[in-house]
Amino acid sequence: MLTHSEANFYLDGIKYQSHHFSLPLNYNDHINCDDHKHLLDHVSVYVRELVKDENKDRDLPYLVYFQGGPGFPAMRPSSNTGWLKCALDQYRVILLDQRGTGLSSPITTQTIQHLDPEQQAEYLSHFRADNIVRDAEEIRKHLNIDKWAIIGQSFGGFCSLTYLSMFPDSLLASYITGGIPSITRHIDDVYHATYQRTLDKNSEFFSRFPQAQDLCDRIADALLDNKTVLPNGQIFTVEQFQQMGICFGMAGGQEELYFQLETAFVEVNGQPELSYGFLNYVLGQQAHLTNPLYAILHESIYCQHSASNWSAHRIRENYPQFNHQKGAPLHFTGEMVYPWFFDQLETLKPLKEAAELLAAKSDWPNLYNAEQLTKNTVPMAAATYVNDMFVEFDFSRETLRAIANSKAWMTSEYEHNGLRVDGEKILSTLMSMAEDIKAIQ
Repeated sequence: MLTHSEANFYLDGIKYQSHHFSLPLNYNDHINCDDHKHLLDHVSVYVRELVKDENKDRDLPYLVYFQGGPGFPAMRPSSNTGWLKCALDQYRVILLDQRGTGLSSPITTQTIQHLDPEQQAEYLSHFRADNIVRDAEEIRKHLNIDKWAIIGQSFGGFCSLTYLSMFPDSLLASYITGGIPSITRHIDDVYHATYQRTLDKNSEFFSRFPQAQDLCDRIADALLDNKTVLPNGQIFTVEQFQQMGICFGMAGGQEELYFQLETAFVEVNGQPELSYGFLNYVLGQQAHLTNPLYAILHESIYCQHSASNWSAHRIRENYPQFNHQKGAPLHFTGEMVYPWFFDQLETLKPLKEAAELLAAKSDWPNLYNAEQLTKNTVPMAAATYVNDMFVEFDFSRETLRAIANSKAWMTSEYEHNGLRVDGEKILSTLMSMAEDIKAIQ
């Protein structure tokens, strides 16, 4: 393993230090990490270590943060606030850019366009939670840390359960927020539940904002009747507009979308036209454009020895409300990935064939060890959100019942982004719960 650290800097009383590691792409191949003759045999993995300046000489335990996604880098905090403020009182914090994100061998069309589709698919198949966790474990060993605690938000919670399955002896505690998946169900079960939850969120949105339905229907008609182009030159379609419903799963998302809908039209020579400001907002919400892993691997995070076969696309046919027809009320979709992404979204088009190969891949390895979780000894505290649009609450409860030494805070107070909204309270609550588990072990 090659590693180097960069110069430190300080923000708001926190010391920041960067570390870079060269790690195997495929751990099963036992690649010599010092051999750089084959670039694609390795990934560079970046972590940022944070510690309060007043604690920099103290021997504190470490806490590793696993970001939501998949396909997004760790946060770049500029102040000592939220959950970080709570964490830094007791820990040194490691912010991990999961492989393929941020400064960790980032996956973009630019970085893998030189590969043919088969090579792209093979390469991308090594960027799931199992290898993210193996990366973390190698970094722990390199830093000579006996054990550390982990915190996982959303997909980061999925990674946390993978860590508990694979390397439980390396963990002091596990804190999970909005990220307890089913560890046994087929992906189709996940999307049936997700569509139902998304319908509920649509009903809530259009009840709260009665004018919104007319605005949405007018926008949909404008897209059907006219070729509309986003600022990046991409044709804007009704299907893309529907995807903006992903915001319903976040606190404040419904309000933000409604206020944008209010400004969707401007009058040009006496005729209504979609405004540049609205179109630019739409473009900014299409995270798949800049984070292609979010699209290309999203369904695979639910797959163990089975193919996704575009589950969200297939299951959608059971919910005709989402298949918009002119004259019918528009319904928003949510955090679903569809094959048309790779026909319509400009930066995903070069990855279309690789995406098809990965959707058909049926030999995905296990991500969880159910037997190990039933005898888990690591204190695990989870915040599970009753109205979570992205992670089905009933499936979370099902999983939690099968994990020993776990304790759940089940609440309707927060949406999926609770950690961002009220992180100090949430993490402090989870830390107290973990201490309670330790007390009775």
